[in-house]
Amino acid sequence: MSYQNALEAYIAATNTHDFDQVARLLDEEAVYWFSDRSCTTLDEIRLYFEQAWDAIREEVYRAEDVEWIASDAHSAVCIYTYHFEGYHQGTFMSGSGRATNVFIRDVEGSWKLKHEHLSSIQ
Repeated sequence: MSYQNALEAYIAATNTHDFDQVARLLDEEAVYWFSDRSCTTLDEIRLYFEQAWDAIREEVYRAEDVEWIASDAHSAVCIYTYHFEGYHQGTFMSGSGRATNVFIRDVEGSWKLKHEHLSSIQ
């Protein structure tokens, strides 16, 4: 799988709302920077995802204008605009922001997400 495919797989896994699917694509030492919190363990990342899926029902997440700004045999970095939509307390809502993702190739040759930084657009 290429790093581009790894991003696609990550977004597809996110849209399953099953963190076990997401976790398969994460580096064991992944770090997430969200607008309101940083998560530095897989347990913290799981809790954040699950709380978000609980708050926004039927959420659909997508990436647009993906630009790979650096890559080599062992790492790849992309930036993109993220969009989400779903239902918060029964009311449809949507939003967007900026994202930076860092992927690394593990010892088995699989691309894993090492870092994600999301910031909402005001």
